[in-house]
Amino acid sequence: MTTSEDVWRRETPHILAALVRRFGDFTACEDAVQEALFEASQQWPNTGVPDKPRGWLLRVASRRLIDAKRQDGARLERERRVFARERPHESTIAEAAVEDRDASLEVLALCCHPSLKPETQVILALRAVLGLSTEQIAALYFIPTTTAGQRISRAKTTIDGAGRHFPQPETEAERLPAMLHALYLMFTAGHSRPIGEDLFDREVTSEAIRLARLLHAALPDETETAGLLALMLLSEARRPGRRTQAGELVTLRDQDRALWNTTMISEGISLLETALPAGPVGAYQLQAAISAVHSEAATWEETDWAQIVELYSMLARIAPSPTVTLNYAVAVSEVQGPGAALEMLEPLLADKRMSRSHRLHAVRAPTLEALGEPAEALAAYRTASRLCTNVPEQRYLNAQITRLTADSH
Repeated sequence: MTTSEDVWRRETPHILAALVRRFGDFTACEDAVQEALFEASQQWPNTGVPDKPRGWLLRVASRRLIDAKRQDGARLERERRVFARERPHESTIAEAAVEDRDASLEVLALCCHPSLKPETQVILALRAVLGLSTEQIAALYFIPTTTAGQRISRAKTTIDGAGRHFPQPETEAERLPAMLHALYLMFTAGHSRPIGEDLFDREVTSEAIRLARLLHAALPDETETAGLLALMLLSEARRPGRRTQAGELVTLRDQDRALWNTTMISEGISLLETALPAGPVGAYQLQAAISAVHSEAATWEETDWAQIVELYSMLARIAPSPTVTLNYAVAVSEVQGPGAALEMLEPLLADKRMSRSHRLHAVRAPTLEALGEPAEALAAYRTASRLCTNVPEQRYLNAQITRLTADSH
C-alpha cells in the first residue's frame, strides 16, 4: 500500500465530519470527499503528500461543494456572497481545528442512522469511515461489485429522503449495535482479506482496534463493546503466526504459538473476564471467549474443544448464521468426529449466502478426506480454489489439490 493510500484511509472520516458540520448535506459531502481523494490520487504521486494532507483535502472538498452549490441557479447569488465573505485566515483557523479533532466515531454514528437498514448502515460506514472501495465491500459481503454499488446508491437515496441531513444520536448508546457490527466487519475485512496478495491488512485491523478502544472508553459499562475489543485483540494477537516469512498461509493447527502476542492475549482475556459477569452475555463476548480458549492452548491437540463446542452452541442460539455453523462444525469434528461435522455442513450448500464463499468448501474438503472420500475432497478443494480471491489462501488450497492428486495416482 502506498503512502498516499494510507493517508486517504486515515483522513477520510475526519474530512467528511468537518464538511457535514459545516454544510450539513451528508450525500454531497461524501461525494466531495471522494472527488478530493480522486484529485489527490492524480496529484500526490507527482508532487508528494502535503505536509498537512487533512487541510489539503478539506480545502479541495470544500471548493467542490461550493462549486456544486454555485451551479444551482436558485442559490447562485447567495452562495457567491457566502464564498466572497470567506477570508483565508478563517479557512486556516477551521483547518487547524479539524487537524486536532478525531471525528471517526462521529462519522460512524452518522452512518448508523436508524433511517438506514442495518446492512446499509454497515456498508456506508465501511465506505465513509474506513475508505473501503466498492470492490472490497463486495468481496466482504460475497456479493457482486455492481450489487455493492447499488446498495451504496440506495443508502444515499435514503439520506436524500431524510432531507440529506442526518442528526447525531440523542444518546451515545442509541446506535451502538450498528456501530459494533460495523467495527466487527471492518476488523474482519483486514484480518482475513477477501481479495489481494496478502492474508491481512494491518492498517485496517489497527484502525478497527483503535475505534473499538475509543468506543469502549466512551461506553465503559457496555459489556458487548468490551467483548468486541477483546475479540479483536485476541484475534490480532495470533496474526504473527498466520503466515510464513514468504507470505504463505499457516493454518491454526500448524502455527508456532510462540509467535503470538502474549500482551494482547492478556489484555483481551482481562477485558473478557471483566465483561462476562457484568451483564447479559452477547455474541461478541462469546466469540471472544472462543478465541480466548484457542489463545490459552499450548497446541492444537491441547485445545479444550468440548468448551469451544459449548460456546458455539450458545452462539448459534443467540446469533445464528452460516458462518457460525461453519466454525461450529470444525469444533464438532474435533469432539464428535468428521461425520457429525459433515451433517452440519451439508445443508449450507443450499444456503445462498454461502454460494460465493470458498470457506464452506475449504472446510468440507478435509472433512470429506477424513471420512475416506478423497475424490469428493478433491472436488471440494477445487471449488474452494475457484471461488477464493485471496492469493495466499488460494496457493494453500492448490497445494492440497496437488497433494491429493498425487496420492490418487
